Amino acid sequence: MTDKPNQTPTAPVTGEQPATGRTVTSPFDSPTQQLPVVDMTKPRPGDVPRTDDELGLDPDVPSVQQVESGESAYSYASIPPAANPPGEPSKVALRRAAENRRGTLDLGLLLLRLVVGATFVYHGLQKLTGWFHGSGLDGTRDMLADGGWDHSIVATLLLVAGEIGGGALLILGLATPLAAGAVLAVILDAWAWKQGILPGFQYKGSVPTGVELETILAGAAAAVILTGPGRWSLDRSRSWATRPAYGSFAALALAIAAAAVTYWYLHGGNPLTGIGPFD
Repeated sequence: MTDKPNQTPTAPVTGEQPATGRTVTSPFDSPTQQLPVVDMTKPRPGDVPRTDDELGLDPDVPSVQQVESGESAYSYASIPPAANPPGEPSKVALRRAAENRRGTLDLGLLLLRLVVGATFVYHGLQKLTGWFHGSGLDGTRDMLADGGWDHSIVATLLLVAGEIGGGALLILGLATPLAAGAVLAVILDAWAWKQGILPGFQYKGSVPTGVELETILAGAAAAVILTGPGRWSLDRSRSWATRPAYGSFAALALAIAAAAVTYWYLHGGNPLTGIGPFD
């Protein structure tokens, strides 16, 4: 017998799987095999998104040039804003918190309402009941009749209702634009009446015809209309309580108009005689 050397079969070099041994699972296991061509235009599972469609963005968002030229009404992308970091309040929450910090504003408005409202209630009770060394209804009617008011009874009723009703509502902070408008109309008519007694500007607190107190009360009532009653009031849930807007200007204009019409109809005459061009 002739001994023949053992020959170990070798795997072909064509990239095919050998008859025995481990199965080729990757092109890198066989260096002679050509690597497959990968199509980069088609997404594969696990790929990082590269286009707007893959990111989920709105494909119809116009360009800046289209928006500026008016070609598209879509003026912004529909991408939601980034969420705030955990525990950090949003800008809207910070702005609302700043608006809620009113300091002593509500306390100051309460004090203003109490002083102005109590002053009008005090004078109204003098005219209605005669308390606090007042004249009562009869004395008020006679005073207005002697002062040139044509319908003294009507003028007395309007005067008492405006002072007591408006002053009480002003103290409570209830229906504040109406209450402050009522006392403003009353005090403007009182200002016009005292001012028209003598020619010239009667801004003197030491004389019976002086309008100094009336001017201060009118300014305070107008300030309450424009600022609102504040949160320490029965109107605290109303928009005009803390954030008055254009409605305050309307209430102020109506109060001035009501005072002018009332004075013209019940008294007449020009209260500005002798002041500046009103000679």
